[in-house]
Amino acid sequence: MVQIREFLATIGALFTNLFEHPDWHNIVDVAILTVLIYNVIKLVMHTRSNSLFKGIAVILVTAWISGLLRFNAVTWLLNQIISMGLLVIVILFQPEFRRGLDQIGRSKITRRVFGLPTGRKQESQIDQPVAEIVRAMTDMARKKIGALIIIERHTGLGDVIESGTRVDAEISAPLIENIFEPNTPLHDGAMIIRNQRINAAACILPLSEDPTISRDLGTRHRAAIGITETTDAVSLIVSEETGIISMAREGKLTRHLDARSLSILLTELFTPDRTMYTWLGTLRREEPENEE
Repeated sequence: MVQIREFLATIGALFTNLFEHPDWHNIVDVAILTVLIYNVIKLVMHTRSNSLFKGIAVILVTAWISGLLRFNAVTWLLNQIISMGLLVIVILFQPEFRRGLDQIGRSKITRRVFGLPTGRKQESQIDQPVAEIVRAMTDMARKKIGALIIIERHTGLGDVIESGTRVDAEISAPLIENIFEPNTPLHDGAMIIRNQRINAAACILPLSEDPTISRDLGTRHRAAIGITETTDAVSLIVSEETGIISMAREGKLTRHLDARSLSILLTELFTPDRTMYTWLGTLRREEPENEE
């Protein structure tokens, strides 16, 4: 509680100082702090920790009000609950902190500062794997063969790869379709694509615990969403029930992809310096029918 009070007192002093002594140092200081707070709230509010964040806010406000009204018993109880302060917050929001640090680490500025590759590839190196994946996905969708393909980006998926069977093969439509063919040894699980190669198959993924996900979506879709909640990977899904092709990115599901939109998506993924958000918004639709 003392730590939180000191933090709030510091924030109040910053804003007070800004109005009493409005120089450029204070303006920049408050602007940076505002951006940081905004991004933290934005990061939390769109995750399953949204309710936890609101609960903590309610406890803090209640403790402040009870202190003003001199409700000593209530104040003491709330102070005991939040006495660990920042430590409790770090434990509760560990996935969100991890995701935030991961986003900072894979930002363009960070990668340039540390001299990391930006991911640019020649178009001739992109067209072939894109065409093979699109062909495999559309063929499996037509045959209603369930599939889950994870494309690794900047965040490493080594722990996920270790849970499956190593393949290390060039991307080809016949191989992808053969892996996901029902009753074959590697059909159950996720395929991992790393550096435009099929790296592993039959991999185990964490399931999303987001309560807002439709109950009509099965474990394949929940696994696809789950891996994108903690990494920057992109999941491609073919529903075994309906043959619908979907994509999961940053914990959000986009459904009803056709060959053209899938080709655009994969091209953007393999050339990450280009933006894909301009067309993503037009693809977001919700489908109430049952899914595998």
